[in-house]
Amino acid sequence: MPAKTLQWLFGALMAAFLIVPLLVMMPLAFTSSLLLVYPIPSFSFRWFVELFTLPVWQRAIVNSLIIGFGTTALATVLGVLAALGLRRRLPMIGGLIRTLFMLPMVVPAVVLGIGMQILLARIGLANTHLAVIIAHTVVAVPFVIVSVSGSLAGIDRRVELAAASLGAAPQRVFSKVTLPLAMPGILTGAVLAFATSLDEVVLTLFVAGPNQRTLARQMFSTIRDNISPAIAAAAFLFIFGTLLLAAVVLIVRRKKEVATI
Repeated sequence: MPAKTLQWLFGALMAAFLIVPLLVMMPLAFTSSLLLVYPIPSFSFRWFVELFTLPVWQRAIVNSLIIGFGTTALATVLGVLAALGLRRRLPMIGGLIRTLFMLPMVVPAVVLGIGMQILLARIGLANTHLAVIIAHTVVAVPFVIVSVSGSLAGIDRRVELAAASLGAAPQRVFSKVTLPLAMPGILTGAVLAFATSLDEVVLTLFVAGPNQRTLARQMFSTIRDNISPAIAAAAFLFIFGTLLLAAVVLIVRRKKEVATI
């Protein structure tokens, strides 16, 4: 069998391994049954109605949106600033600083959650929306840094030098040259930050109070108490929202690529 065929086969198997569980779960969001079982007796939107009508799910959705957008804004700003700083050549400490920024991606979430809980309690932010936003930002910033750093690495320095040589101040070079060219990476990082916040459960368990229960935490609690198809409906919203954001980013990137040609 040719090597190229093996590559395609391996890629198809990996894609199926990642996608099939999602495809199995999504139809269950439309079941009329009280259980997550196949075959589906009949199709119904009752679980979506429950999501948007029961107070516990309504509060979870609102909290997820508040915390998600707050995390996205804060993580994007911090991640862009960090990526710009790491863009400079720092022979001695550049690698160390980058490693420190990436630590939240590899540190166990339980360890990070305990540390965040102690710190936020000390400064009086325990059981607040701001506490959850800060905790989610810690794990979202590395994704923004990686995405923005990739975009910045693809920018030809001579373009910025040309703008500066024509009399543009550093702030104008950044706003008119660097920022537009890096925007695809910034948007990708923002989407990743939002998705990370929506999906985060462990940190939320440690730093959130009963009034900051997010959709992911509510799903986790529901699984422990009673496996309801409302979980499948919430998962469907997660998947649909993520795909929608990804589509928006792809459209924006494509438009910018066409504009630069």
